Amino acid sequence: MTTPNPLLDYSDLPLFDRIQPDHVGPAVDVLLAQAETALAQVTAPAFPARWTDIAGVLDIATENLSRAWGAVSHLNGVADTPELRAAYNDALPKITEFWTRLGADERLYAKYKAIDVASLNTEQRQAHKNAMRNFVLSGAELVGAAKARFAVIQERQAELSQKFSENALDATDAFAYYAREDELAGVPPDVVQAARAQAKAEGKDGYKLTLKMPSYLPVMQFADSSALRETLYRAYSTRASDQSPTEFSHFDNSAVMQEILALRLEEAQLLGYRNFGEVSVVAKMADSPEQVISFLHDLGQRAKPYGIKDVADLRAFASEQLGLTDPKPWDFAWIGEKLKEARYSFSEQEVKQYFTAPKVLAGLFKIVETLFEVAIRADRAPIWKPGVEFYRIERDGQLVGQFYLDQPARTGKRGGAWMDDVRARWLRPDTGTLQTPVAHLVCNFAEGVGGKPALLTHDDVTTLFHEFGHGLHHMLTQVNERDVSGISGVEWDAVELPSQFMENFCWEWDVLKHMTAHVDTGEPLPRALFDKMLAAKNFQSGMQTLRQIEFSLFDMLLHTQWRPGNDVMTLLAGVRDEFAVITPPPYSRTAHTFSHIFSGGYAAGYYSYKWAEVLSADAYAAFEESAQSATTTGRNTDAEAVSGTVTVETGRKYRRAILEAGGSRPAMESFKAFRGREPSIDALLRHQGMA
Repeated sequence: MTTPNPLLDYSDLPLFDRIQPDHVGPAVDVLLAQAETALAQVTAPAFPARWTDIAGVLDIATENLSRAWGAVSHLNGVADTPELRAAYNDALPKITEFWTRLGADERLYAKYKAIDVASLNTEQRQAHKNAMRNFVLSGAELVGAAKARFAVIQERQAELSQKFSENALDATDAFAYYAREDELAGVPPDVVQAARAQAKAEGKDGYKLTLKMPSYLPVMQFADSSALRETLYRAYSTRASDQSPTEFSHFDNSAVMQEILALRLEEAQLLGYRNFGEVSVVAKMADSPEQVISFLHDLGQRAKPYGIKDVADLRAFASEQLGLTDPKPWDFAWIGEKLKEARYSFSEQEVKQYFTAPKVLAGLFKIVETLFEVAIRADRAPIWKPGVEFYRIERDGQLVGQFYLDQPARTGKRGGAWMDDVRARWLRPDTGTLQTPVAHLVCNFAEGVGGKPALLTHDDVTTLFHEFGHGLHHMLTQVNERDVSGISGVEWDAVELPSQFMENFCWEWDVLKHMTAHVDTGEPLPRALFDKMLAAKNFQSGMQTLRQIEFSLFDMLLHTQWRPGNDVMTLLAGVRDEFAVITPPPYSRTAHTFSHIFSGGYAAGYYSYKWAEVLSADAYAAFEESAQSATTTGRNTDAEAVSGTVTVETGRKYRRAILEAGGSRPAMESFKAFRGREPSIDALLRHQGMA
């Protein structure tokens, strides 16, 4: 008896424990055939031009395809194997070709044009408006050779983006340095222990150091050996480039980047735009690339004096206290830790002992449950690796959404942290039942060592809160139209608002005291240590802001000023001349692993992090104001203020205006519904100590 293909079972959650590489090709073929049949049906002349009729046929078929391919793509990102990669790459051209053709299908475009907009509800109207815009951006108005070329460009871009991602992952995984014990002076004991365990598992002597963040970052921050730091710094900053060692030269992304950029420019010009930056902002809050560039220059000019002072402080401290008169780029993170310890009398390593992963997660759940009036419970689902967790969110006993949480870094898992959707909230047109949303939350944290729980840095805690903010945006939506529920349909430069908003709670004593317990003693974080952390909150914020502006401006200039044959590094050097306060060595090739813009969704959109930070800081200021008001007036009931800025009344207003509305209206409308006005940059500058 033949075993059913798990990718063709969409009755409930993905069967991650049963999906094998040889399931991919057959499932994709079946689902594409079903989608083709549905497309032919809805584009037939006699088929009614009605929203629900089209959704009941075509959207059902394309959602089945999206969910199956989403499961394959997810596994490709978190559990990569040669067999899965081959199956993924074999199916990718077919998937890309179908979506490209669907988006540009003039029959379907005509059918959507014929829909009576007056017959649609508010959510459907917004989804229809987005769909009409997307048809144009997908080449539906192109004809003949231009349309054919557009399709070729999409397919090639998909291949190249995947190749860029593979090269970045493989270059990261390929490097290992087996350090001697004496080289690891200063490195935190748990990192040393993990490095020894990794080497031992391979039957090797020494301590295995890698370019994965839980290994790389502590070495850069704490290793006393400048030579060791330089070794890892060079390896990290030359990954997937022409500067990496000969044995890794096949991971070089140089040609891939050039071709991706050339194709994006050609795509934009086919659509009638001057450059890809102009295409990118069509679906964003920003009006033009020029507005974005002006915003970044303005913020950069405000931040630069603070950045210059940050570096001057580091250089002075290195010279006076560490005997280091000419610090190199690989020295600054180490100097920064030493200066922070001297100035504020604490270190990241000291803080980390209080943030055990289970306690942090419990604290995160508590704040979310309090603020947004929900309950989070452990749940069961098929998973792809041991250690992956699954949870459900309920309100008044009713299921609101579910999520997978995959925390540890490992080989075969791409770096960084992200949220992705498994399925969206949708009042299904085929059954009339409400489909609840499901999300993936993925991080790359250190694993526990020696039977102890994993320890998180405060940055890790912030990352977890950030991704959970994205997850809440997806899961707490009350919109029933799939294309504008949750994060769907939200302008890309506003999509970081809920994620960056959640980061603020990582600096609230009333929040942190509930989510800390020393790994050895179980004691909570001492208030005195928290006060030192708070005093150091804006330590190097000028440098950090300039770093983000460097990335953002480089991205936008790449997509507005770059021309085929131009050297990417020359353009980056120009941006650094203007805003970098620490100049990297000539061999540095950070652009070659800039996955956000070359294999993620942030091309000509990386500025979204700073843009949305203005929104999120201003949104959080509403909580600060309501807490202050409750304190001033003596109101401190459960409905008013629970503790500090955790004000339930304001949380309810934020939830309804921002999270529940999803993409059903423009982000500015949602923001104004919450704040009663347009956003101001003042709160951001104040939060970062640059007011």
